[in-house]
Amino acid sequence: MMTPKGHVFIVDDDDEVRLSLADLLRYLGYGVSDFASATFFLQQAQRCSPAVLVLDMRMPQMTGLDLQKVLLEQDWPVPIIYMSGESQSQEIIDAMKFGAIDFLWKPITHTQLAQVIDNGLKLDVQRHADQKRLRRVEELQRTLSPTEQGILTEMLLGHGNKDIAAIKNVMPDTVKKHRAQILDKMQVNSLAELLALCKR
Repeated sequence: MMTPKGHVFIVDDDDEVRLSLADLLRYLGYGVSDFASATFFLQQAQRCSPAVLVLDMRMPQMTGLDLQKVLLEQDWPVPIIYMSGESQSQEIIDAMKFGAIDFLWKPITHTQLAQVIDNGLKLDVQRHADQKRLRRVEELQRTLSPTEQGILTEMLLGHGNKDIAAIKNVMPDTVKKHRAQILDKMQVNSLAELLALCKR
């Protein structure tokens, strides 16, 4: 299912538009799965990364916005690119509010579409890297004692040993020992590495 360029899911009830778009994207080197409805997508699509979803806004039964909300509920943050022949401004606002990355008006130029898809694929790669890093940080943090957790929080807020000692009402040497243990357990060699690991 995967290709070097990444995968594009297409959901559009207009067979002609969907199939011609799928052919074009395959020709351009993307992996492609196309679906005639949001329901079919939910039933058949297999998660992969990097991927983007090119989604029609207006479809019978289940609209693009309906599908977007379901994907949020299912914790599938695939970057969504909307395409539409006609949409209300409120639909566009809602789509962006729920995390869509772009909104294209039909007819769409090949260059424009490829550029937006590539941006979406890069975003998906970054999201997955962030999620992987976050899971690692959470696993490492679970190895800290409650005291170390509290000191870590103060370290991330930029407080030095003396400040932390005053806040926690302990000796600076005690903070220094905990600090060394925190760096060791978080598998970093310096405060700078710790801040980089725990960013966001």
